[in-house]
Amino acid sequence: MLPCVYLVSGGTGASGELLLGTVLAQFPGVQVLIEKRVQVRTVEGVEAVVAEAAAAGGIVVHTLLAELPRQAMGREAVQRRVPVVDLTGSLLEHLGTLTGRAPMGRPGLFREQRQDYFDRVEAIEFTVAHDDGRGPEDLAVADLVLLGVSRCGKTPLSMYLAVHGWKVANVPLVSGLPPPKELTTVEPDRVVGLTIEHAHLMAHRRERAKRLGEIGPSDYTSVNAAQRELQMAEALYRRHGYPVVSVTGKPVETLATEVLERVGAAHDKRILPP
Repeated sequence: MLPCVYLVSGGTGASGELLLGTVLAQFPGVQVLIEKRVQVRTVEGVEAVVAEAAAAGGIVVHTLLAELPRQAMGREAVQRRVPVVDLTGSLLEHLGTLTGRAPMGRPGLFREQRQDYFDRVEAIEFTVAHDDGRGPEDLAVADLVLLGVSRCGKTPLSMYLAVHGWKVANVPLVSGLPPPKELTTVEPDRVVGLTIEHAHLMAHRRERAKRLGEIGPSDYTSVNAAQRELQMAEALYRRHGYPVVSVTGKPVETLATEVLERVGAAHDKRILPP
């Protein structure tokens, strides 16, 4: 049976998880079962976790900030003889002495004060995980879905939008393959179709084929095949009423603004700066 550590937090547990992971890295090859218990903000919640740890023969590591749960943790740990590590208590006390101020004891303040940062990180993680058609089951929860043929710039545009807080999924449109069925679950005003002039598309594709060392003709660099793909994409946009943005000759900043304007997001709090 693996040794068990109960990580307890009144918030998300992110700070405690980071520190615990840092310490555990000093024990390479050692396996430890980590049981996270988050949003623990009542005496009853603390009592339940300590009881679990006692039954499992484990220890408790916590970042509780509210006074009553912290007191309950110390009391229950003594009664049940469970080792407890308070990751914040000593620092709270020293900072209180240093500043002459009492801590607020309110979980989640750090995240609240930096919510914009966390939103951006979440958006970037989502966008990376849903690049190039991956994770179609999550299309309905994306802020934006970008459609387009290969080499029309979906990925760099998606990443630029993600840095500004938008969770973006991009879906490649390939001749002969239907778009994912999950696309029908997305409101049309959250989907933007990207298009590009044929000559520019061919230049991008030939450059990519050259970098990959591809020799000889292929459907990917075929003039007629590329034209058919563009026509197929544009027909799809018309059929579903998706707004369209041409990427030809435009910097990513301009494209991002156009995309947000097409989906009616000009006044959203995450609108790109001028």
